[in-house]
Amino acid sequence: MKRSDRETQPVQGASRGQPDSAACNYVLAGQAIAAARPQPGLYVVATPIGNLGDITLRALEVLAGVDLIACEDTRVTRKLLDRYGITVPLTPYHDHNAAVARPKLLDRLKDGAAIALVSDAGTPLVSDPGYKLVEAAIQAGIPVTSVPGPSAVLTALVVSGLPSDRFFFEGFLPVKSAARRARLAALADIPGTLIFFESPRRLTDMLSDAAAVLGRREAAVARELTKLYENVRRDDLAALAQSYVDDGPPKGEIVVLIAPRPEGAAPAITATSIDALIADMLVKHSLKEAVAFVTAETGLPRREVYARALVVAKRMGSE
Repeated sequence: MKRSDRETQPVQGASRGQPDSAACNYVLAGQAIAAARPQPGLYVVATPIGNLGDITLRALEVLAGVDLIACEDTRVTRKLLDRYGITVPLTPYHDHNAAVARPKLLDRLKDGAAIALVSDAGTPLVSDPGYKLVEAAIQAGIPVTSVPGPSAVLTALVVSGLPSDRFFFEGFLPVKSAARRARLAALADIPGTLIFFESPRRLTDMLSDAAAVLGRREAAVARELTKLYENVRRDDLAALAQSYVDDGPPKGEIVVLIAPRPEGAAPAITATSIDALIADMLVKHSLKEAVAFVTAETGLPRREVYARALVVAKRMGSE
């Protein structure tokens, strides 16, 4: 029996015991469990960010029951499926092939397939191209269902000790220091905890730039969350930067969290933060317009801002 010919109505509960050769199964605690085929549509399924035991029962049911799983890296997803005895076909869907792969997935969905979308770790659509597939499916009238679960962003937030009532997820900052500082300056006034992904080799520079632009703020670096060597460091930005200078760059997946500016505290106006603000304005505005904006924003003398703007513009041109 083909997977597409199976009964499309979900069944109540799941049968335990010996696998049914006509059904798709997953294995949990040594027991083979028959998974019902989901209704046709796209299923956005969250997967573990490290510890494979964090998969949800609903995610296993959906992953075992769909016709196809679209994933960033088939090798990564295959490790998860092998852990739970799932043999559903995989197809790659990532930044480099999305333009070609997306129409093919949409054709399958229009033909009545049930397809799961997963990322390498955590909740799809966070720093990956999945949102374009979801957008296209919605426009085509295809049902889209979320199967919630792990998220590195929320996992890091709840162990950071920083305010969690409001937060802003930025993803990765620019690689070059000038652009990174400009972006940090643009985020400085957001009234919530700032959350970033960062690579180990850029972490120290990123923390140093954040300290220079944002001033003294509490922060946390969460590393290898849910894994064997999970670690969270908490201190102010400058101290955290120095700790990684002393100890060397860390290894693994990293989330950086920065507290909002304390209520009532004045913005940190330093030469570095002024340069960052000027650089941010110069990306889309003329030198004259950038100087006028920064002068009004900081209250500094126009002559001083203009002199800094000339230096920043020259530096940006050389990078």
